Amino acid sequence: MSEIPADILLYALVAAGLVFWLKNLLGTRHGEERDRANPFIQNPEQQPKKAAPESESSGALPLSSDVRDISNEDPLPKNVDIQGEEVWTGISFIRQQDKQFDIGVFSSAAQDAFVIVVEAFAKDDRETLRDLLADPVYEAFVRALQDRAQKGESVETEIHAIRKMEVMDIKLDKPMAYITTRFIADETAVIKGKDGTIISGDPDRITEMNDIWVFGRDLKSKDPRWLVYETRDGDVSEDHKTPVPDTH
Repeated sequence: MSEIPADILLYALVAAGLVFWLKNLLGTRHGEERDRANPFIQNPEQQPKKAAPESESSGALPLSSDVRDISNEDPLPKNVDIQGEEVWTGISFIRQQDKQFDIGVFSSAAQDAFVIVVEAFAKDDRETLRDLLADPVYEAFVRALQDRAQKGESVETEIHAIRKMEVMDIKLDKPMAYITTRFIADETAVIKGKDGTIISGDPDRITEMNDIWVFGRDLKSKDPRWLVYETRDGDVSEDHKTPVPDTH
């Protein structure tokens, strides 16, 4: 058998080395990664097999002795804060209606949704927005995008980190549940005019984004997503931020 030329062996070794380097740099998918366009969707085996018994109460939270204290049951991300006992009561009520609900999982998914929506709004990615926003909120976002297009403006946004998420309030209006959250995030946002000049923001500056969003879900629905039902500015004055529509 003839020997393989040395240069071919050298190229083969270099190619193998590049494949190994890229694999370590980019990683491999194992089928467990969450679909970022649908952060609230769980795997089929995690879905409830049947609806929970319906409570006779509606509207107001059931502040009664049969509501369990679950404040130590669902582990929370380190940056999440639950604002008060009544919120924990609301979480317990949701758990009575939806046995699969986990406030820790919700908190992680809500933070993912916040990043996805803000960056999709900047990119005019309406398909992604349609998947995560309730109809009235989606329509408000589309109007804002149309107004931006008429002005010839563009927005470049990057969320660097969510420093804090606060679960502020929970309201029940059967079969709907609404969770009010505050996001405090570090972002870079730049608004440019039609000629490419910067109207607002600094590409080299990180600013604080303080927003209050309301997520809602029909607890009887098989759809596991919590859609965004409201977006508004927080109660902290900000020099500059991504101009997410105020749908309050």
